[in-house]
Amino acid sequence: MDAGSLSSSNANRSRCPLQEQHLHKKHNRENLDRFIPNRSAMDFDYAHYMVTEGRKGKENPTFSSPSKEAYQKRLAETLNMNRTRILAFKNKPPAPVEMIPKEFFSSASHDKPVKARRQIPQTSERTLDAPDLVDDYYLNLLDWGSSNVLAIALSNTVYLWNANDGSTSELVTVDDEVGPVTSVNWAPDGRHIAIGLNNSEVQLWDSTANRQLRTLRGGHRMRVGSLAWNNHILTTGGMDGRILNNDVRIRDHVVETYRGHDQEVCGLKWSLSGQQLASGGNDNVLQIWDRSMASSNSATQYLHRLEDHTSAVKALAWCPFQGNLLASGGGAGDRSIKFWNTHTGTCLNSVDTGSQVCALLWNKNERELLSSHGFSQNQLTLWKYPSMVKMGELTGHTSRVLYMAQSPDGCTVASAAADETLRFWHAFGTPEVAKTAPKSSITEPFAHLNRIR
Repeated sequence: MDAGSLSSSNANRSRCPLQEQHLHKKHNRENLDRFIPNRSAMDFDYAHYMVTEGRKGKENPTFSSPSKEAYQKRLAETLNMNRTRILAFKNKPPAPVEMIPKEFFSSASHDKPVKARRQIPQTSERTLDAPDLVDDYYLNLLDWGSSNVLAIALSNTVYLWNANDGSTSELVTVDDEVGPVTSVNWAPDGRHIAIGLNNSEVQLWDSTANRQLRTLRGGHRMRVGSLAWNNHILTTGGMDGRILNNDVRIRDHVVETYRGHDQEVCGLKWSLSGQQLASGGNDNVLQIWDRSMASSNSATQYLHRLEDHTSAVKALAWCPFQGNLLASGGGAGDRSIKFWNTHTGTCLNSVDTGSQVCALLWNKNERELLSSHGFSQNQLTLWKYPSMVKMGELTGHTSRVLYMAQSPDGCTVASAAADETLRFWHAFGTPEVAKTAPKSSITEPFAHLNRIR
């Protein structure tokens, strides 16, 4: 992993919580690596892919060619790229062309009305700037809470974008000694948020009061790149290979330890029932843990250890209509989406996507799965389940689409990519009756945090 990719580039920049915030970008190698236009970026991605394909633990590209750096510098200077707005709207893309005329769905010759096929958008509905987004496959820097507020970590700062009114605010900027931010995850109540840090700590914040409630220390020895809530339990995954269950209600917060990964834990997801936990690692291993087997006395044994992937397993998604169905995606050396029966540990299907799988999301209203990818198209792909027929490919990002998050109603998807943009897609359509997010019972545990600090 390129250590330089984790250095902060905005320590002395002017900070403002509004969309009009101006950044003073440094024209260093780190920034230039992420400002290559589409064609040039693809050429270098291809060269890197050909050299490193299949090499274990190499999900993040590193470049060292002086000639490439010089070329990138000339490109940046020539094009005078000026990225001055954080989470600010860019020009709205042109309306997608209607591929199938509405007349096709006319029911004039049928007694029974024909349900119109949903039109899959080919372009994003809106695009926001996301400067200083860390280009790191193993991190989790985007999450959309139940209160319809999206959290995104840009280097050392966590920003909140309110989807109800489009407003942007800055929650916290951490010091270089503890940053950058390596993961963010909303609690089920949509008010409290966990923030994982490069120095192995985890901060808990009240986003409404804009106040830090607690810092979880001592559990991990290295950065915390993955987080997952299960009611009052915050599960954390570290670069040290450890998975910890933290009870945020008590002072000695570590209540269970899951050991089984040899390398960084980059994917963590609790099942909708809260009974099973899926974890993916840079060791190419997917593990299923059962809550009933948890033990506070010693390291808990996994229920299943699944080794079918041949590259890092970050993308994980539990099926909303079948509780024991899990989808997992592999990195650049694997490129597959696999489906698992987590009760038996059986692999039900495996599909070669042709590129690095960065994230997965299920449609909550239809039997569909959305995946995001890296080289070479940097696209989002919508699949019909269980046939896994491609329903559409959503393009616009010019670098790998590292992170995805889903709106509370399940209809809109936000994607953040290494091209430093945040895009919104109506990928899952609009259901006839939007499902309302259930009320959470997690508010009470946070009432005691002020006394635990």
